[in-house]
Amino acid sequence: MAALAKKQSTETKSGVQSAKSKATQVGGDSHWTIARAELKRRPGRPTKIRPLFKAIAEKIPYAFLSKVMKDLERNNIEKTGVYIAHDSMGYPRYIGRGSIPNRLQARKKAQLLELEYFSFFVVKDKVHEREIETIMIRSAGPLLDFNYRKVRTDIQSGDVRDFEPGTLYFERQYRKGPKKQHQSRRTGRS
Repeated sequence: MAALAKKQSTETKSGVQSAKSKATQVGGDSHWTIARAELKRRPGRPTKIRPLFKAIAEKIPYAFLSKVMKDLERNNIEKTGVYIAHDSMGYPRYIGRGSIPNRLQARKKAQLLELEYFSFFVVKDKVHEREIETIMIRSAGPLLDFNYRKVRTDIQSGDVRDFEPGTLYFERQYRKGPKKQHQSRRTGRS
């Protein structure tokens, strides 16, 4: 029995490339404990792969925003990146980029009764921040309450110019051809 438990604890889930380090508690209340830990490379994983993010948080209750931000500060991690404000069901309602604490506090103030959770992603290479934000916005689409230039609720795609120069892209375009002649309603002639 102990051998089976040991075998299960050393097996990796399909696609899991990291292991969690020992967690440190950042905050807590009667419902939640907020912990911070670092992802460590599993043995045998390539060492040249660089992480995309410096720090991430997913669906943390708004009550812990200041504690999480203070912890980032203590660990010398900048507080800018891509952020998401979620409603009580966990659905994204606002996605943006910039100063994480300032923007999330502003969103909460604007939608006090609606927003319950926040997520953020501090991107290592800031050049890709806008692209990450764009992908998130387009994925969440009609759930969001803003930015209709990037959010499309119909079948039309967004503007590829939201991505960085040098990006190879494929886009659907309407087939061009000869214009159809329309008959005049009154005369029946074209």
